[in-house]
Amino acid sequence: MFTGIVSDVGEVIDVEEKAEDLRRLRIACGYDLDTIDIGASIACSGICLTVVERGRTGNRSFFAVDAAAETLRMTIAGTWRRGTRLNLERSLRLGDELGGHLVSGHVDGIAELIGRDDFVDMAGFTLRAPAELCRFIAPKGSVALEGVSLTVNAVKADTFSVLIIPHTLRVTTLGDVAPGARLNLEVDQMARYAARLLEAAPRP
Repeated sequence: MFTGIVSDVGEVIDVEEKAEDLRRLRIACGYDLDTIDIGASIACSGICLTVVERGRTGNRSFFAVDAAAETLRMTIAGTWRRGTRLNLERSLRLGDELGGHLVSGHVDGIAELIGRDDFVDMAGFTLRAPAELCRFIAPKGSVALEGVSLTVNAVKADTFSVLIIPHTLRVTTLGDVAPGARLNLEVDQMARYAARLLEAAPRP
């Protein structure tokens, strides 16, 4: 589990094609190498991935993860190249502060940024969500975009809007995105469970 609070911005330093639907990604980061365990989970721009290798490159730590067919199909991981910057978050530990919302790191789909309004130190994003996910997105509810926990401001048909505050623009990759960008989207788990309960409830 994660919280959607980004703790580092990493950089893809190598992409290795291991098989037709399997890529190994090596990601440089600011984490202390001694704290990165093989088998640990790290959310990479919202995708929960397992550390399979670790080491140093110059004065930086790096870790490697494998992205398989389902990840490449459901997320934008297949577009990552050398130099791509990624929002990173270590998995939540018991006793940690839950500063965002509960995020699983299982991306539900891809949202498209269709509008960006820049204000003083802030930005308003308007996004189009996949039709099958729209019912899980509600005003004042939560979503994770590229692994960042955000509050939904408004919803209209298949679009929704969020406001990115100065701190988030500064410490994540969201400050770099422009209209047309495709972003990993995870809807709020509570909304998904509520919808499932309603579906399963007996009808009068």
